[in-house]
Parts: sequence; C-alpha cells; structure tokens
Amino acid sequence: MLTADGLFCERDDRILFQELSFRLGEGEVLQVQGSNGSGKTTLLRILCGLHDGYEGEIRWYGEAIADQEENFFASLLYIGHRVGVNKVLTPLENLRWGCSLQQQVSDSTILAALAELGLHGFEESQCFTLSAGQQQRVALARLLINPARLWILDEPFTTLDSDGVAQLENLLRQHAQSGGSVLVTTHHKLSLASLEILSLD
Repeated sequence: MLTADGLFCERDDRILFQELSFRLGEGEVLQVQGSNGSGKTTLLRILCGLHDGYEGEIRWYGEAIADQEENFFASLLYIGHRVGVNKVLTPLENLRWGCSLQQQVSDSTILAALAELGLHGFEESQCFTLSAGQQQRVALARLLINPARLWILDEPFTTLDSDGVAQLENLLRQHAQSGGSVLVTTHHKLSLASLEILSLD
C-alpha cells in the first residue's frame, strides 16, 4: 500500500534519519519508535505532505505520491499529536466541520461515534470544558466516521485513560482486520497481531 525508500531528512544541521525505508501493506500496523527528537513526527508529516524538506521516494500502490495526490489524500486520515479540536466549538460542531472537508456526514453518524467513545452527554459542551482525555476522544471519533484506508496517527494514546487505551487498541485491530493500514507513533506498548516496528534510533 505505502512504501518509502531512501528517505533522508535533516533539521538544524542535524540528520534525523537517512536511508530510511519501509513497507506498509493492507491489514498491517507499523509502529514508529524513537526517542524524543528522533524525527517521528517529522516522518509522519512528510508522509502526509506537510513537510517537503526531505529526499527519497514515497509511493502509494507502487506509484509516486506526487503523481496521484488526489487518490492518496482521499485515502488518508491524519491525526497529529496536538488534539486538533477548536476548544470554543462543541464536539458535534468540531466533527461537522472536520468531516465536511472530505464528505457529508449526518449528525446521527457523528453522535453515534461520540457515544461509542464515551462522550454521550457532552456533544453540545464547548470543548474547553472537557478534560484533555475527552478532547482526545473528540479527535479520535474521526476514526469511526472517515472511511480512509490509511490511518497516520501521532501519539494518539496521550491523555487517554485505561479504558480509552483499550478502546483505541481495539479500533486499530478492527481497522487492520478489515484491510486498512495504520502507521502510528506511540510510547505505548501495543499488543496487535499484525504489528511491525520501525525504529528511528
């Protein structure tokens, strides 16, 4: 599905990674590991087209991403390490806006996703009144709504309680079992059958 060959990136005259290559197939989960500052977030941003200061080749089903950007980005869901919700808006309003950028989604679908992630009763609360873990759940609700086949997730377990961690692990497992793929950075020890490790240290 997604391949990278010979990736090189430096920042502030320091090489983050070089000759970095990997393959991510359908139904697979690739966990990117590394110490703080090793380039994990930079790698994810490169893959999502948000950082162009690199060398190397990135392909989507064997073709350069630059040649099929529309197909690639339509198949991608990226959730960064920052929560990515507007704290003045409610969870419902945040997801209405975020989902409308790619597809039309009914309020009933959004409400069902919020309820599944434990946010029933908070749909109309402004996000600044929610805990950090609840705000993270608002962002992660997009996983239940967006039909993207490739998930790229940067530290998605941050701020989640034990129930949230178990639920997110189950979402990753279900996505892989249905033929989707996941590339994730986390310090959390994942227990998934389809898990591969990519180390940047």
